[in-house]
Amino acid sequence: MSSLDRVKVLVLGDSGVGKSSLVHLLCQNQVLGNPSWTVGCSVDVRIHEYKEGTPEEKTYYTELWDIGGSVGSASSVKSTRAVFYNYVNGIILVHDLTNKKSSQNLYRWSLEALNRDLPPTGVLVTNGDYDREQFADNQIPLLVIGTKLDQIPEQKRNDVLSRTAFLAEDFNAEEINLDCTNTRYLAAGCSNAVKLSRFFDKVIEKRYFSRDSTQIPGFPDRKRLGSGMPKNFHYD
Repeated sequence: MSSLDRVKVLVLGDSGVGKSSLVHLLCQNQVLGNPSWTVGCSVDVRIHEYKEGTPEEKTYYTELWDIGGSVGSASSVKSTRAVFYNYVNGIILVHDLTNKKSSQNLYRWSLEALNRDLPPTGVLVTNGDYDREQFADNQIPLLVIGTKLDQIPEQKRNDVLSRTAFLAEDFNAEEINLDCTNTRYLAAGCSNAVKLSRFFDKVIEKRYFSRDSTQIPGFPDRKRLGSGMPKNFHYD
């Protein structure tokens, strides 16, 4: 298994949105019983079957890099975090459906990871709309995941999901909304599972099969990471 090809996917979002719970669910197919703040970066691995059920089917490692989630503007925090943004093949943007601010901050997270500049005014959102031009030439596959779906009252759910649907459209990405404490939201064959598989397929295609890919070449062939990741920085 150590000889499998692999891709690197960042998992980005504010503190407390449930990134660690999401990564545990994606990689272990289990609910994380006692989530804690991520210090620096935590890496877990999901085995993905590319184009499952077709003649092109092939097994890949997908490394999910859960980045500690502070949106502070301190240059020391951003520069330290930037070391994790090398050789990126895909990005999962995670927000809390009950926290509108965490949704808006995805704009900042994506620009930081893609090494783009913030607007000179520092304003991230104007009249509720994101600047789509910032992502017009982006070649790195994005996926938007909203968490804590179970905590939205039924009478407000349609309004919240309509708002987040526009968010995913602004990023030119598919979206998944779920409750990380319930495995049924990613059960095999469900629409969320199909979207997730399609996203990982796209990440793999950009990494290994796309001639016009703009992602950084030379992604190292290394063994499963995690134990060797820096743990001496706390961003939360």
